[in-house]
Amino acid sequence: MEVKLMRNILGANDEIAAQNRKIFAERGVIVMNLMGSPGSGKTTLLEKTLANLADKIKIAVIEGDLFTAKDAERIERAGVEVIQINTAGGCHLDAPMIQKACASLNLAEINFLIVENVGNLVCPAEFDIGENFKSVVLSITEGDDKPLKYPLIFKESEAALLNKIDLLPFTNFDLQSAREDLTTLHPTIKIFETSCTTGAGLDDWCAWLLGKVAR
Repeated sequence: MEVKLMRNILGANDEIAAQNRKIFAERGVIVMNLMGSPGSGKTTLLEKTLANLADKIKIAVIEGDLFTAKDAERIERAGVEVIQINTAGGCHLDAPMIQKACASLNLAEINFLIVENVGNLVCPAEFDIGENFKSVVLSITEGDDKPLKYPLIFKESEAALLNKIDLLPFTNFDLQSAREDLTTLHPTIKIFETSCTTGAGLDDWCAWLLGKVAR
């Protein structure tokens, strides 16, 4: 019975995700679903990304969180349009939430929509929101075992960012092992080693995003 219920929930979600995807395609908007654990550095990475790209393409952001608008307030200071979604305890964003949020956006005026999902390595990967691609942020401080412990989110993502790389000397994170595990799960995944403190890897990440939007 639980399996049947889950299928019904995902089926209803996928129908609306398909509607979202159709609307995004008609408006010429590329959508990225940005995922990762709480504290992995998603919002800081997003701030740095917006600073790099905001004068090159038209961007809007949807911020997902359980409570508060703290992240949306940070993104708003970057000068882009932002919509906050509070899930009131829900562990992920879903397609109906995105559909509702987009009703407040002028999609005709943007090229790139970034959805920062709720901090979680499990649920966000299971729900299609109508995005073009997913990216996942993994902080060095979380440990190199996470790709194999939470494989779905890494299998589903086109890019993995090994973030806070500046802290590598102060941890036992095995960079080679993490890379091997990532490519075992997803042979074509694009891996970026990034630091929002030093700026390492951010130019390559932003150039990759520009390529995705251009295509």
